[in-house]
Amino acid sequence: MDLNSIGAVAVPRNRSDLSDWQDGDAWLAGGTWLFSEPQPRVRRLVDLSRLGWQPHEVSEQGLSIAATCTIAELFRLDLPASWSAAPLFAQCCRALLGSFKIWNMATVGGNICLALPAAPMIALATALDGTCLVWTPEGTERQVPIVELILGSQCASLAPGEILRRIDLPLAALKRRTAFRQVSLSPNGRSGALVIGTLDASGAFALTITASTRRPLRLTFLACPGAATLAAAIAEAVPAALYHDDVHGTPDWRRHMTFTLAEEIRRAFDGETGA
Repeated sequence: MDLNSIGAVAVPRNRSDLSDWQDGDAWLAGGTWLFSEPQPRVRRLVDLSRLGWQPHEVSEQGLSIAATCTIAELFRLDLPASWSAAPLFAQCCRALLGSFKIWNMATVGGNICLALPAAPMIALATALDGTCLVWTPEGTERQVPIVELILGSQCASLAPGEILRRIDLPLAALKRRTAFRQVSLSPNGRSGALVIGTLDASGAFALTITASTRRPLRLTFLACPGAATLAAAIAEAVPAALYHDDVHGTPDWRRHMTFTLAEEIRRAFDGETGA
């Protein structure tokens, strides 16, 4: 879609060029959402494509993913064999239904910052203890857990001029076993519920709930819980008002699927641990 309100496009080459934030600006990474509908309040695009950020970096600390890393680049990433969570990356990428054109343009940072409940990069980062590095227009930076960055549907805790630089996933989280469950109302529909379970070497279990809720939630347990314990924990953590409501699913249906998928994951891990 043509954005006929745009009067200028800025192309920063380094961090200092990002400080000139103005009212009416919009960060441009992949632009798959930005160009999908009218943006009457946007007067200038700040194109991030020339900053030269490395898409991803594997280190002894874990994995760092640049905000400008595309879904296609993340999908093709060859991860260490010792990282049990590696299959989760492809599963979350596939949850972003779109053509190869979308995959090659849409970015991890854009998917997160748009803060749609169904955003699979939010689910991935939440399940793997992701921390977001945020740059401020004053030249400082802050680190924010992904569950604190996303406040609600299309609501992120980013002040005007702040930018998501990268997402850091710690090594310990990448070595956890994972279980992925997702459901949509139609074969090519947006996720109505996306639930991820993780299990570490000590037996500690965590459940990430996204898509069905307005913001991501992560529930932790010292060991794989029983069915009643897990259901009670979900009921306490997710009040009725927190379930999302749109054309992709009613709150009641989303709630039902959240409990159903969570129990499927619990059973899968329960069988592995012999609990």
